[in-house]
Amino acid sequence: MEICTVDPELKAKLTKFRFRKSQTNAAIIMKINKDDLTVVLEEELEDCDLDEVKDNLSEHQPRYLVYSFKQTHPDGRISYPLCFVYISPEGCKPEQHMMYAGSKTELVKETGMTKVFELRSLEELTDEWLIASIKKLY
Repeated sequence: MEICTVDPELKAKLTKFRFRKSQTNAAIIMKINKDDLTVVLEEELEDCDLDEVKDNLSEHQPRYLVYSFKQTHPDGRISYPLCFVYISPEGCKPEQHMMYAGSKTELVKETGMTKVFELRSLEELTDEWLIASIKKLY
């Protein structure tokens, strides 16, 4: 079910972000513009960690997050996983939750994300949670 459309500028930015060559952590935070029901860019962060990302996320409203980070594996390999996280804090308005939840699948499909996760609390968004969640996919 598609409720909202994706802003074409955001779609282009996400494509560029997906293929970026930088070796720093980075994030794109997205929200739904209620006026025209479009998923838009809220914030773009470069050279950031998850604590900085959490500082830029609403504690009371749902958000979409795309996060790329440096991951060092036990065998010494380095990778830069690209993760999509839908965050819908407890206590947000039910209509907001439904609007974001209903638009998530289309946004994920349009952006080609494969590592997709959901959270109900910002406190859960940690490096340990993210790495463990990625491991569960494989």
